[in-house]
Parts: sequence; structure tokens; C-alpha cells
Amino acid sequence: MNAFSIEFEDVALEYRLSSEGAISTFKEWAIRKLTRRMEYRRVRALDGVSFKLEAGRTLGVVGHNGAGKSTLLRVAAGILQPSRGIATMRGSMAPIIELGTGFEFELTGRENILFNGALLGRSRADMKARIDDIVDFAELGEFIDSPIRTYSTGMVVRLAFAIATTVDADILLLDEVLSVGDQRFQKKCNERIAQFREKGVTILLVSHDLEAIGKTCELALWLDHGRVRGMGPAREIIEDYRDWVAQVNGTRMDVGADSSPDFGIHA
Repeated sequence: MNAFSIEFEDVALEYRLSSEGAISTFKEWAIRKLTRRMEYRRVRALDGVSFKLEAGRTLGVVGHNGAGKSTLLRVAAGILQPSRGIATMRGSMAPIIELGTGFEFELTGRENILFNGALLGRSRADMKARIDDIVDFAELGEFIDSPIRTYSTGMVVRLAFAIATTVDADILLLDEVLSVGDQRFQKKCNERIAQFREKGVTILLVSHDLEAIGKTCELALWLDHGRVRGMGPAREIIEDYRDWVAQVNGTRMDVGADSSPDFGIHA
């Protein structure tokens, strides 16, 4: 049995973007295509990323806005395919990326639990057996049989997190989810993540909250414009990253939510 749950080998991913800005309609695209040559530029979101994560360990990914953190997580989840290299994931996954994605807003909360379970590869019988636990964690009560479109944003977030973390998984992929909901619900989220850690689940976490990564993760990976700048013990990498940001900004950065510099690009 391979000791590594996650392996990235020279992974690169490029986007092809129009040099003339966003095209909002097919008509606009057709006119540009017919009247003049379309010009594109290539943006490399990941550039030769290689790392290995042993089963049962926790890795946090840090870096400035546009460094490629969320792109890396989407490659790991199989949402994006790399332009070059190989991303290998061993075991069942529970990706918690863009909470609420995949919901059908005309369906009820109960129906969406079954629907989301199918998207995660779980059987209808399995998800039906978990409904009570999901509803209890999300604190939705009688609202579970109302259409999602009638929910508040907080209710949708709670339901999405409950669905994704109630299923069994070998690998947990988290994108900025430790700051969802109010402070009380955040505490519940952190407790559930801790339960995954105790079970030996491999965790890959992307967050701007360096304090959360320092507390949650053993290891950290620092991305800089799509390249690996460093990987090692979380506290050491976080300190190196803080020092780098201090040099860029001219002052020492504070630990906390979204204290990364904004370089004007977002990946």
C-alpha cells in the first residue's frame, strides 16, 4: 500500500484568456471572430508543482491572492485537469470547495442532501441514513423540507458543510471553510475537522487565515505565482511567508483572516 495519499508530479495548468477582455455573449464572440483575428494570452496558474503528502497528515497551502492555491485544490479534487504533469489522489474524497455549489435551489433541503450525495459518489440509501445527522448539525429543523431558495445564506452554508463532512472520506479538501457562519458554528466546524484528524483522514486546507493553518496543519506549502516556494513544518513556513510579505509591504503582517497582499490577480 502506498504511504502517500496525495502526489503532485510537475503539475502545471494554463488558462487561455482573451487579450481584449471578457466576452459576455456568443453574439459578441461571433462578431469579434468574424471581423478580426482573436488574440489570446496564456496565464499559468500552476507551474511545475511537485509535492507528496503522507496518509493521515494535514497540509495547509499559503500564498498571496493569485498564487494558485484554489487552483491547486481544484486539480486535487478533479475539477480541473492539469495541462502537464500528474496529480494522484488515493482514497475517497470529500471536497468542500465553494460551499453551496451543486445545490438545486428549487429542490428542498432534504432533496438536495440526496442530490449532493450522488455528486459525491454516495448511494441514495447511504445518504438517507445520514439525513438526521446532517439536519441536526446544520440546525435546519423544519426548514429541511422547504426549497433551498427560501434559505438564508447562512442556512445554505451550514447545510453544505454538514453534507460534505457527514460522509466518510479518506481525503478532505477544504477551501476557506473554517470561517463560515457565526462564531458558534465556526466552533462546530473546527470540532468536526478535529474529528477527521483523529480518524487519520488526510487533510488539504487552503486558507488566508494563517492562524487557522498554524493550529490545524502539521505541514504547510507556500505557493508564489504558481510555483512552490517552500514546504515544511507549518509554523516555519508561515514565519517565512510572513517575513516575505513584510519585505513586500514594508511592514510586518498581522496573523489573522486574509492578511495576504493583493497583487491584483485572483486564482
